[in-house]
Amino acid sequence: MTDCVSKVELTVCCSNLLDKDVGSKSDPLCVLLQKSSGDKWTELGRTERLNNTSSPSFSQRLKIDYYFETVQNLKLGVYDIDNSSVDLGDDDYLGGVEVTLGQIVSSKTLTRPLQLKKGKPAGKGTITISAEEIKDNRAIELEMEAKKLDKKDTFGKSDPFLEIFKKADDGKWQLVHRTEVVKNNLNPTWRKFTVPLQTFCSSDLERPLKVDCSDYDSDGSHDLIGSFTTKVSELQKASGSHVEFECVHPEKQKKKKSYKNSGVVTVKSCKLLTQYTFLDYVMGGCQINFTVGIDFTGSNGDPRSANSLHYMSPDGLNQYLSALWSVGQVVQDYDTDKLFPAFGFGAKLPPDYQAAHHEFALNFNPTNPYCQGIQGIVEAYRMVMPQLRLSGPTNFSPLINHVAAIASAAAQTNSASQYFVLLILTDGEITDFDQTRDAIVRASRLPLSIIIVGVGPADFKAMELLDGDDGVLRSTVGEAVARDIVQFVPFRKFKDAPMASLAKSVLAEVPNQLVSYFKMRGFEPQKPKAAATS
Repeated sequence: MTDCVSKVELTVCCSNLLDKDVGSKSDPLCVLLQKSSGDKWTELGRTERLNNTSSPSFSQRLKIDYYFETVQNLKLGVYDIDNSSVDLGDDDYLGGVEVTLGQIVSSKTLTRPLQLKKGKPAGKGTITISAEEIKDNRAIELEMEAKKLDKKDTFGKSDPFLEIFKKADDGKWQLVHRTEVVKNNLNPTWRKFTVPLQTFCSSDLERPLKVDCSDYDSDGSHDLIGSFTTKVSELQKASGSHVEFECVHPEKQKKKKSYKNSGVVTVKSCKLLTQYTFLDYVMGGCQINFTVGIDFTGSNGDPRSANSLHYMSPDGLNQYLSALWSVGQVVQDYDTDKLFPAFGFGAKLPPDYQAAHHEFALNFNPTNPYCQGIQGIVEAYRMVMPQLRLSGPTNFSPLINHVAAIASAAAQTNSASQYFVLLILTDGEITDFDQTRDAIVRASRLPLSIIIVGVGPADFKAMELLDGDDGVLRSTVGEAVARDIVQFVPFRKFKDAPMASLAKSVLAEVPNQLVSYFKMRGFEPQKPKAAATS
């Protein structure tokens, strides 16, 4: 899951508002509402009221929690306030706009005409909404070692590790980082580590910190070797030369007059780094390209039979289409041209129905496999379904390699401009497991995430192996993935849940995967593009 929720601040300005006051201009205020369940709207905040202006720029920002994995429907309403009551029911409505938070952050700045109601413009009135992420994007990177630590184990030397605490607002010590254990060593060097500055010291360089050095015991009864207190501003002195701290054991200090310390901990280096977030990349103009692959192998069952996973229910849906709608609706906000390549695999095609195809364009147009929006993919699916003959085997690797080749070409630009998400919808009976494993390991070095949704009742053991959550996925020659890029979920877990919950589950890891790729390549977000109007 994403480490923490991103907070976004919206700035609003309007122009050419309707004048509702006799003899003077309106006194506008803007309200932000978010759609909760059904058709219910909840107010999240409102700006200040400005007097006598038809082109207000509000200084009061509107704050909202941002989640990539859900469609967040927002409504901004502008009212002419002529009294002191909080209730807006007795104030004139100057127009509003409905928009998703995804549309705002992917445009960074969005201008829309105001409407009094759907299809009825509010004169020439427009509203411009800008988004900015509220965050401290710094992190602290530390490298530490120790010398001459006390020996705590009867047999052998100590097994030291460090724990770093910050003083919380209530005065208690709160753990912010624990290093690895270095076995049997009184002069250990710990691996370099990075912690967000917000976590490490609440972004306060003078906040008290405590460092405990302890001897690890497998039964959990770790023995304290010694402690010291410091703050980030002191640690930073290590940027020029090493900073040393005496590790003191309070009990020993009390007992022995001649006691000096139980060892010395040295900070070899301390750096403050900028850590970019998913929103930094999206607002810098990074496009997320969405590709869909649909499984048309024989194991799905004859589409004319009600037991088939491709059978269309009377409402025109099946599990394949439900999964596609759910995930596609979130991703489409981040793709400006809304053109999505869609492929099928495992079917024999007209006119000759000879060999099975493992990556055919869903619209039967190999030179232009793009469909207009998610709706376009659904229409192509419904159109070709009656013409296909379900076949086999179930090969994933041709499709993964196809998208990987496009991602590889995009990666040559050496900038954070494009990222790819491949959604594979399958009944899970994979044939080319080894080739798929190799394809994923190669793809883990590219700007690509793969989401697999398992449709139907099968045992998805093979799919779970591809999603390396339980361990590291390796290729047939033992090469490990460079980063975790596969997310698998069985559709049946969400069959009776609201449509949005599937997207929530499968897309939650994409922001971290995108950031991990650009971080691995050392790419900063692009400079934000000029404001887009639409």
